[in-house]
Amino acid sequence: MTPPIVQACLQSSAVTALLGNGAEIRLYSFGEADQGVAKPYAVWQVIAGNPENYLAGRPDVDGFTLQVDIYGTTGTSVRGVRDAIRDAIELRASITRWGGESRDPTTKNYRTSFDVDWIVQR
Repeated sequence: MTPPIVQACLQSSAVTALLGNGAEIRLYSFGEADQGVAKPYAVWQVIAGNPENYLAGRPDVDGFTLQVDIYGTTGTSVRGVRDAIRDAIELRASITRWGGESRDPTTKNYRTSFDVDWIVQR
C-alpha cells in the first residue's frame, strides 16, 4: 500500500497552485526529482513502515513514516509549499517532525523538510 500523499495534495488548490496539477504536479516519490525540474518542488519517501499485526487475522492497515523535502529558489517559496502540503495532509496524517532549513552552498537552492506518520487502510 502506498500512502496517498499525492492524492491528498492534488485535492488542495493551495498545493496545485504552487506545484502544478494532475500528472504535472512537482511532487515526486522515492526522494528524487529529475534534474532541471522547475522549482519549487517537493519529494517524499517512505523512511519506515509496519503493518498492524493481529493474532486472529490479516492486518487491515499499514503504518508509514514519510519524509517530505521541499526545494526552491527562495526561503519564502519552500516555506509556502511546506505549509500548503501540511494543510493538505494533516487531517489525514500526523506531522511528527519539523526538519531543518538549509541552503545548498553550490546550487544556492533552499530546502526544508518534515516527517509524517500515515495510517493507510488496505
